[in-house]
Amino acid sequence: MAGASNALTEAASGESAWRNRVIERSTRVARERASERAQQFLDAARAVMNDKGSTEFTVQEVVDRAPHSLRSFYQYFDGKYELLLTLFEEEMGLAVDGLIAASSEGEPLDRLERVIRDLYDLCAPSRVSKQPLFSEFAFRLLVDHPEEVAAAFAPLINYISEVVETAADAGLVRPGRPRRMAALLVQTATFTAGRNVGARQPIMGDEVWEFCLRAIVPDHVANQRLKRAQTMTRPPLTPTT
Repeated sequence: MAGASNALTEAASGESAWRNRVIERSTRVARERASERAQQFLDAARAVMNDKGSTEFTVQEVVDRAPHSLRSFYQYFDGKYELLLTLFEEEMGLAVDGLIAASSEGEPLDRLERVIRDLYDLCAPSRVSKQPLFSEFAFRLLVDHPEEVAAAFAPLINYISEVVETAADAGLVRPGRPRRMAALLVQTATFTAGRNVGARQPIMGDEVWEFCLRAIVPDHVANQRLKRAQTMTRPPLTPTT
């Protein structure tokens, strides 16, 4: 009896194992298919947005560009807001990777300057940046869902915090909390860039960087850097005859 009981137990376990394998395989296939179709809607939305240069488009315009139906769209997204949020998270991830790659080498203050300037350009609605997700949608998102904005910017703030800490170790930064400084630098660059829309005298990237530099760097260090920058950008003197 004991042997029969063990056999039945093993059979039951075997049946459970193959069922689990089948379910896992079918779930994986369904998950991959869902990811592929959702990405096709994202790519369609990105194409429409690039054509318009704005986030002012309709779900129907996206569906017309995608190889799926309106009904299929709502299987993956609740509506346009969730679509834009997903696009924002995806584009923000790519942007952060680019910012980090572009500023990963050099002296800490040089790295910090590069990432702040590039971040300003990214969020500025100008010929430099044609990404309306950062210049339009991010500000609406900040008002309604600040926690989602914080999550999207977290990798960038973590990176800038590391750069600030490196500068602090070299005695180049005022005493303070690096992560708080990083958050303030990011907010200064992004908000100032976005608020320049329609301004008669827009605040430029040079001004933003100088403000950030003087905010966190001792005066004598900031003055040395700014003086050096003026010397490097000053046009050469015309030789006299």
